[in-house]
Amino acid sequence: MSALPPGAHRLDGVVRTYAWGSRSAIAGIQGRPVPSPEPEAELWLGAHPDALSRIGGRPLDEIIAADPRGILGSAVAAEFGPRLPYLMKLLAAEEPLSLQAHPDAEHARAAFAAEEAAGLPPELRNYRDPHHKPELLVATGDFEALCGFRAPEAAADLLDRLAVPALRPLAVLLRGPEGLREAFTAALTLSPAARTALVAEVAAACAKLGDADPAYEVAARLAVHHPGDAGVIVSLLLNHLRLAPGQAIWMPAGNPHAYLRGVGVEVMASGDNVLRGGFTPKRVDVPELLRVVRFDPLDRPVISPEPVAPGVVRWSPPVREFELTRATLTLETPRAELVSDGPRILLCVSGAITAGRGEHALTLTAGTAAFVPAGVPTLPLTGRGDLYQSTPALTGG
Repeated sequence: MSALPPGAHRLDGVVRTYAWGSRSAIAGIQGRPVPSPEPEAELWLGAHPDALSRIGGRPLDEIIAADPRGILGSAVAAEFGPRLPYLMKLLAAEEPLSLQAHPDAEHARAAFAAEEAAGLPPELRNYRDPHHKPELLVATGDFEALCGFRAPEAAADLLDRLAVPALRPLAVLLRGPEGLREAFTAALTLSPAARTALVAEVAAACAKLGDADPAYEVAARLAVHHPGDAGVIVSLLLNHLRLAPGQAIWMPAGNPHAYLRGVGVEVMASGDNVLRGGFTPKRVDVPELLRVVRFDPLDRPVISPEPVAPGVVRWSPPVREFELTRATLTLETPRAELVSDGPRILLCVSGAITAGRGEHALTLTAGTAAFVPAGVPTLPLTGRGDLYQSTPALTGG
């Protein structure tokens, strides 16, 4: 079958339904009836085997496999092989996601190979592939998350103010030389009985002091969703963030985090290795989670974009697999150009924007997406609305 011609091609993503999703957010953006029959959590856009996007009914991975160098570009194909190295999502959380962290690339390769060699059945595996999964999320509305460790002294102060005697040992640990590691480990390895009792005490104390610090209100709310879960205690060790539309958080390998609620555009390396520690009925492997977590405070979890052109900004985290660009077209700025040598995915989140010109032009409305193969260095945009572009960082997008 012939390769894709230059230009933007309609990309049909896959909406994934999870219990923590929203019955209105994604459907509302796409103009479908609200509420949706099930909670819709993520719209996946990419070539990940768990939820393949399609162009004209053809799976994107099949299109790439037919002509990797032509579709991905020589540089991307040489570095990552015949696979799209990133995955883009529109995420909508109405309830908290799991407390989690992701391995770095070296650990993911080694751990996946070890599980493959051992012949472990799927239900006993932590690693689904040999890839890492650093993530960037840009809020499209108000968004709330836990992201990275706060300074250990600040976390100890939070615990002390609750005046819960059983928390005192954790506060003492936090003020020691390995404070974050020891306190995080102690919280996640409590016996079931001790954990249930302590979480109940912490939740009650947090409810009383909810106005004293946002972290207390969050912990009390989490305890309602997940009573007896050690993640309630761990939440007090993490940075609590409220993002305004257009703000972004960067989650590197080993960074503990949990989305709490909101809608955002997310781009990540195309892997699916998640080590969970709480807020989930899925597999939890605390020893393996402790092997991948990095016990350093994350002082600046919010990452700022760089201006590229009027109405265009770009987030460039320190990874090769992706970067993210946003174009905001208005009555005053109705045109823009997006630059990249590599394969792109475009996602319109509001308004109507036409990508390309002439016979290769494609108009995207809110909640629709396009794929642009390599070899289209400059992509003109016209219209009004907000559009995001993901592309590999090594292509100079």
